[in-house]
This record gives sequence, structure tokens and C-alpha cells, in this order.
Amino acid sequence: MQTVNFNDCTLDFLDTQFNLLPSISLPILQNWVTTSMLLSAEDVYMIRKSTNNLRLNAAHWNEQDLSLHFIGPIFAWVGFTEILRFNIFTQVNMEAHIDNIVLLGRVDELIATGFRSPKIPFFAFNEYKRGQDYKGDALGQALAAMLVGQCLNTDGKPIYGCCVIGQHWYFMTLEGKQYAISSTFDGTNFDDACQILRILYQLKQYCMERTEGMGV
Repeated sequence: MQTVNFNDCTLDFLDTQFNLLPSISLPILQNWVTTSMLLSAEDVYMIRKSTNNLRLNAAHWNEQDLSLHFIGPIFAWVGFTEILRFNIFTQVNMEAHIDNIVLLGRVDELIATGFRSPKIPFFAFNEYKRGQDYKGDALGQALAAMLVGQCLNTDGKPIYGCCVIGQHWYFMTLEGKQYAISSTFDGTNFDDACQILRILYQLKQYCMERTEGMGV
């Protein structure tokens, strides 16, 4: 049985190996990334500060800088910890057997059921790379993690993902054999950054709906 690491995955390889169908636009993705929920004054203040900070540093920040000073704070602001329902986890090893291939690797960040350790992953796999000179196919790596999440989650519902390359955010959905990737959202652009925050708030709402009846 062949073993393939996320780091070696490209979109072309995944399309061919797993008979995936890239879509220009899936309704599930469009509904997610076009969410129009209102942001509070506090939200706007946070985004303005974060955007200005990223604009000054994006050219030279490495992966850890991006995680600590931009990506992490935004995810923390939204808050993906719901006791006994779901939590956010970082640097998690994942593995699944799919079509006679062992697909495995480490995901930078995921949301899954569980509290102290992930149980069933279902949302928001993130691959964040330095804006310049990163190696490999970052979108392919993110999609590979989403495929494993789909295999581990047997409810048949869509898997949501996110890939961040420097200041650029791409949101992704996987539904059955079809996947779609959003247009770029630029974290240094105030309006784009506000929409990124809306998308993450919408993601949390999906998490709440998906785990309804669980928790306290």
C-alpha cells in the first residue's frame, strides 16, 4: 500500500489519484464566503489593528510570525472552544486509508469534536506558509488534510478548509468528490480582512449547528 504525505500532495495528484472534481464555484463555498453578518465596533477595531500590523510585516514574517501575530489572534478572537462540543487544535498528526493509499501528515490547525484531544475533525484545516519562497503546493496540502478529515467524519457533510499564504487567504470546501477554492482575500486590505472575520464567524456558526445537542 502506497503512503503519501500531505507535503508531497498537489492538486493535480489529488485530482488524478482520488477522482476529485474541481469546481469553479460550489454553492456551499459561495454561501460561506459571501456571508454578510454585521461586525461590532470591537471587531472593526481589532481588524484595523491586525491589518495595519500585517501590512507592515507581511514581506518578512515567517510561518511562526504569521501564526502568532495575525492568524492566531483572529481565530482566538472568534473563539472556537465550546466545552464538550468542539475545540481548535494545532500541529495534529492525521492519517486515513483512502483508495489503497495511506494519506498522512500534520495539519497546522483544525477544528474537531473533543476538548483535550481531537476526535472527529470537520472544519477549518489551515496551511500557512511564508509569502515568499515556500515549497510545495500549499492548496494541495490543505486539500489532502481535508480528504483525511472527510474519511474520518462519516456523516457525509461538507468539510471546510483554509489555506493562508503570506497575506493571502483562500477558503476551501470539499463535498463528496467535488471541491472549490475561493478567490483571494488579502489580509492587508481592510475590507478583505473584515470579510475574513465574517467568514470565520460563519464557520463557528456551522460548528455550533453541527454539534447541536452536544455539550452542556
